[in-house]
Amino acid sequence: MLSILDRYFLRELGQTIGATVIVLLVIMAGTTFAHVLEQVAKGSFPASVMFQVLGLNMVDTMSSMLPLAGFLGVLQSFGRMYRESEMHVLASSGMGMGGLLKPMAIVAIVMVGLVSAVSMWLGPMAARTSDNLVQAANRSIIAAGLDAGRFTELPGKGGIILVDSLSRDGQKLGRTFIAAERTNKDGSLVMKMVTGQHGDLYSNSDSSNRYLALYDGWQYEIPLGADNWRRMQYERNDSALSSIQSDDEEDPIHNLDMLELMRNPTPDARAEFAWRTVVPLMTLALLMLAMPLSRQTPREPRYGRMLIAVLGFFLYYNLLALCRGQLAKGHWHHPTPMWLLSLALFAIAAWSFRNQYAARSPRKARA
Repeated sequence: MLSILDRYFLRELGQTIGATVIVLLVIMAGTTFAHVLEQVAKGSFPASVMFQVLGLNMVDTMSSMLPLAGFLGVLQSFGRMYRESEMHVLASSGMGMGGLLKPMAIVAIVMVGLVSAVSMWLGPMAARTSDNLVQAANRSIIAAGLDAGRFTELPGKGGIILVDSLSRDGQKLGRTFIAAERTNKDGSLVMKMVTGQHGDLYSNSDSSNRYLALYDGWQYEIPLGADNWRRMQYERNDSALSSIQSDDEEDPIHNLDMLELMRNPTPDARAEFAWRTVVPLMTLALLMLAMPLSRQTPREPRYGRMLIAVLGFFLYYNLLALCRGQLAKGHWHHPTPMWLLSLALFAIAAWSFRNQYAARSPRKARA
C-alpha cells in the first residue's frame, strides 16, 4: 500500500520526468528532422516517407534520451522540494532515508523497464521498419512525386519527365517524354530527348540502381550550338536513373535483434550487444546519482547543481562510448568494463545518499 507521502512523491516525480521527456523530445525531433531532410536532399529516400522515417528514428533515439530525462527529472523534482524547504520539514517530522527510497524504487522499476524495452526491442524494430520503408519507397522513387500530365524533375538532376498516364503502383507509365542535358568530354552541351509509347520502372536486386524502360519511341540528341542532330528509333530503350545515395550513418548491426546479436561473433555485434545491455544499468545508476545531487540549500543557485549534473552525465556517457569503441575495434572482447563503470557510479551515488542521512555524532563542548 502506498502512503499519502508516497503518492505525493510519485506524482511530483511523474510530472517532472514527463515534462522533461517532452522537452527533450522536441529538441531531438529538431535534430532528427534536420538529418532526415539532409537524406531526402541527397536522394536516399523520397519526401513521401519523410515523416514516417522521422517518427521511427525518434523511437530509436529514445533509448539514449530516457535515461537523461529520468536523471534530470528526479534532479529537478527533489531539488525544488529542497529549495522550498519541503524536505527539511519532512525530515524534522521523522521521514528518513526510507521515505525517499520507496517511491524512487517504483520510478526506477518503471524507467528501467521502459529503457530495456526500447533499447533491446522497440529501437531495433523501428530501425528495421524504417529501412524496409525506405527500400520499398525507392523501388518507385520517381512515382512519389510524378503526376500524369505534369512536368516533373527527376532526382539527381536527371532531367524532366512528362507522362500522360500512370499506374496506381507507379511502375507502369503511359506515353512518356524525357528531356535531359549532359556535358561531353570537350565541354559542349547536348540536349537529349526521349519519347515512348509506354514504359516500365524497375530496379536491380538490391534496389541500389533504378532504370526506366521505354518502348516504341524515338531518341534525339541535339548538340547546343551545332547542327549535327541525331535521331534514333527504337523498340526498347533502357535508361539508368540517378543512383540511390545510401545513408552514411546506416548501421546494419543496429537493426539486428538480441538473438542475432548473440550469434554474431563480429566486434561490432559485441559492441552493440554491450550497449543495449548497459543502457538499463546506466538508467539505474543515473537515478541513484540524482538523489544526492538534488540536495541543496534554499539560498543555493537554482541551476548550479543542474550544470554539475549535466557535465557529469556527459562525462559518464562519453566514458561508456569510449568503452563501446574499444569493443567495436576488437581491442576488448567483453563488456565487463562498461558494467563495472556503471556499478561503480551506482555504488558511489548510494554511498553519498546514505552519508547525507547518516546520524552525526554530537560535538563536544569546548572547555
